[in-house]
Amino acid sequence: MTKLLNLPGVIVEDSKETTETLILSVRVEKKTAACPRCGRISHRLHQNKGHLVRDLPIGGREVILKVNRRRFKCENCQKPFSETLDFVVNKKSFTYRYAQAVTEQVIHSDVSNVAQNNGLTEEEVWSMLISVAKKVIPINVENLKILGIDEISLVKGQGKFIVVLVDLETHKLLGLVPSRTQSQIEKVMRQWGEKVLSKIEEVSMDMTGNYKSLVQKMCQNAQVTVDRFHLTKIVNEELNTARIDQKKTAEALSAKERAKLFSSLKGSKYTLLKNEKSLSKKQKEKLEQVKNASPTVAIMHDLKEEFHLLFEESKTLGSGTLRLIDWLKKAEPYYRNSVATIKRWFPEVVGYFERRTTNGIVEGINNKLKLLKRCGFGFKNFHNFELRALLLWHFPPNLAH
Repeated sequence: MTKLLNLPGVIVEDSKETTETLILSVRVEKKTAACPRCGRISHRLHQNKGHLVRDLPIGGREVILKVNRRRFKCENCQKPFSETLDFVVNKKSFTYRYAQAVTEQVIHSDVSNVAQNNGLTEEEVWSMLISVAKKVIPINVENLKILGIDEISLVKGQGKFIVVLVDLETHKLLGLVPSRTQSQIEKVMRQWGEKVLSKIEEVSMDMTGNYKSLVQKMCQNAQVTVDRFHLTKIVNEELNTARIDQKKTAEALSAKERAKLFSSLKGSKYTLLKNEKSLSKKQKEKLEQVKNASPTVAIMHDLKEEFHLLFEESKTLGSGTLRLIDWLKKAEPYYRNSVATIKRWFPEVVGYFERRTTNGIVEGINNKLKLLKRCGFGFKNFHNFELRALLLWHFPPNLAH
């Protein structure tokens, strides 16, 4: 039974079985214990104390360990103390490995279902999650060089946003901030320490001035880079706005021309916004129909494609900068808002051509966070959401048994 249990340094002395439960009486092989006050090794056994601990199931049956958690008397301090059991969570009635197994289930499900499937209460499951998380949090950020910052809505339609901090080299979540205020973001980043902040070389973000000024203040050696996908997003939004405006102006046309324009523009949104190379044959036919019906939309679509290509094809800072300047001149009559925004952020935009860093990883993480939110049926408690999120990227931890 000792081999079957497979807990290093633990010996099974006796066992009792029922149809659903296996109770194993176990003892620790080690004869001594270290005093938690002075560190002196003690041999003086003071008291035996039984302790029931839940462990991983064996053969589909629940396993309960009856552990003798001994009390020793320190020969130096002359005070009694309980031995530390490495395989049991401190002051809890379950083993580390059982907590880890339950945590793994929660990552792919939700607390309520996992509790029901394992015959636990939701409070017990959360207790296990927190025990495992203590091995993970705080996240090690010593090697952080490229930081990604973005935000997502925690509660849809209520304007409650949280900020997402990501290591763009390891593609892992580093932390969440409960609001997008500078003070809250600074509070989280300050916990990393000045040494870590000074080693950050680049920060990729969208065009939110709130983040830019904060990064310049805190990470003085970092270059701020605007994420190219956010640039593409604002260009696409302006193109779609033009498409909608064209439908509105069709009211002034003759009935025949109006019908033709409406027919062409109807259902054309994703055909216009999708990369032309990725269009199917049917979508390409629809695109030609739209371009023939609206010269303005045709020009804006061509400019949108050119904008995408200049980021794809420019291999140096110089060539990328020159192509972007040329595009801005051509696009200004059509993309007034996008051009104005890019001009305001021009140094940060062209910084992409030097290192080609994007926040695409952050967008992928945001999608996983939204899925996590749906799996958990929403999170009223931000701390619980952060706990689940960090475990999703940093589990399993290196548990020391």
